[in-house]
Amino acid sequence: MVKQINEVKFRRRREGVTDYKKRLALVKSGLERVVVRKTNKRILGQVIRYTEKGDAVTASVTSDELAKKYGWPSRSNRATAYLTGMLLAKKAKSGGELILDIGITTPIKGSIPFTFAKGCVDGGMRLKGKFEVKEEMYNATPLAKYAAQLKSEDVKRRFGGYASKNISVDSLPKLFNEVKAKIQSEKR
Repeated sequence: MVKQINEVKFRRRREGVTDYKKRLALVKSGLERVVVRKTNKRILGQVIRYTEKGDAVTASVTSDELAKKYGWPSRSNRATAYLTGMLLAKKAKSGGELILDIGITTPIKGSIPFTFAKGCVDGGMRLKGKFEVKEEMYNATPLAKYAAQLKSEDVKRRFGGYASKNISVDSLPKLFNEVKAKIQSEKR
């Protein structure tokens, strides 16, 4: 009687955190990776270089920095993703071509990872691939339009986080343009 041996997958694969095939392909490209991750409350971005001793982070940014430095409320939406991508591009020292790493996120056209990439490209990074996201999708206008369609009690419930910081949802497009201009005017 022959016993069968069960092969145990790597822990991060079992937990659904890392797709090792995808990671290997990105590392084999030889390019630095622009890693973007979305949580329920913020957007995280890093520029990572692979080394034999392990990954080295050369630049890092979170959407919380937008709130502290520029007055943009940190949320997990497209407008925040775009501005966070622009901020990462200003912080990064890499002059060469980079590749986008969205992890295990399903690639959907116009989604947060690709809006983040569009912000990186508009901020001056050279990312491999095309990231065509229409400006009206990420400039906070959809948030204002959506809020205008809701009843006042629904606006308070859905956009209460903005109200707690004394920000009107109607003023978000204007604030978006102001923050974008501030980031663009900064030196690398």
